[in-house]
Amino acid sequence: MVVAAISLGACAQKTKPVQDPFKGAISQPLVRGMYTADPSAHVFNGRIYIYPSHDIDVKVAENDNGDHFAMRDYHIFSMDSIGGEVTDHGVALDIKDIPWAGRQLWAPDVAYKDGTYYLYFPLKDKQDVFRIGVATSKKPEGPFKAEPQPIEGSFSIDPAVFTDSDGISYMYFGGIWGGQLQRWHTGAFEANGSASDLKQDDAPALAPKVARLSTSMLQFAEKPKDVQIVDSQGKPFKGGNHDQRFFEASWMHKYNGKYYFSYSTGDTHFICYAIGDNPYGPFTYQGVVLKPVIGWTNHHSIIEIKGKWYLFYHDTQISKGKTHLRNIKVTELRYDRSGKIISIDAYAGAK
Repeated sequence: MVVAAISLGACAQKTKPVQDPFKGAISQPLVRGMYTADPSAHVFNGRIYIYPSHDIDVKVAENDNGDHFAMRDYHIFSMDSIGGEVTDHGVALDIKDIPWAGRQLWAPDVAYKDGTYYLYFPLKDKQDVFRIGVATSKKPEGPFKAEPQPIEGSFSIDPAVFTDSDGISYMYFGGIWGGQLQRWHTGAFEANGSASDLKQDDAPALAPKVARLSTSMLQFAEKPKDVQIVDSQGKPFKGGNHDQRFFEASWMHKYNGKYYFSYSTGDTHFICYAIGDNPYGPFTYQGVVLKPVIGWTNHHSIIEIKGKWYLFYHDTQISKGKTHLRNIKVTELRYDRSGKIISIDAYAGAK
């Protein structure tokens, strides 16, 4: 017994305590009562509203198609200021109330026009193909009522709607792997197509899509176009440029008259951005907005309120690293004098 005790003591002395990877987190989860991700933030009537995904633990094995991201409804959150109390407005839209629903309600976005709020959401239809739907409400917090059919001509995931100063709205969308963007490269859905284009390093990288919305905000006013992201020499990225090429999570905002298109590199987990002179681009790559977070995916939104800019994002602090059980966060975003975004490390407090 004494020998065993000495042996255990020796082992204990050699074992180093496990460090908390979130110890240096620069911000804390905004919501703790449930898992939330992919935060799309907007300012309506002077109040901040957040439209995230609602992660749930369905005990589905993780795979490249993202079957373990089996979300079924949306909750909307709001706060009167950054750092203020967060209000959960409850279920704004449930998959059972969407007539064409199959499965998986992924990252949404919202736009406002003429007294109506429009919730745009990706959802697999009954043939297991991702389409983009729209639901409406007279209140930013909902509840929202879904249209009977998805937007005609829509596909893939991650809708992000930007309304320019002239009142015209544009939807940016697309995501590779489970988001199915690669299955549309010919213009028609290929059910048995490649699971990904990420091994085609010398081919042009798949591009995100953009389409102007109709005046009703319920349909596309045009066929979706490629969003071209180029390097400083004006050359489009190749598929092998995994640290800079588009993967998913489009977002658009405007700063000092320029259009800032930001996105996730997906398999390398950077949030990057590129700048253009109009909503269609081309957009010239500038750098990294947010370095990789703990939890595989990286998805964001950027807003201005009261003269300051903020980045909303997610990681997996509450679930301690489980990739499909995430939590939304926010931190201040800053620009340098030339208009470049100062890159953010979500765990800089540990250094």
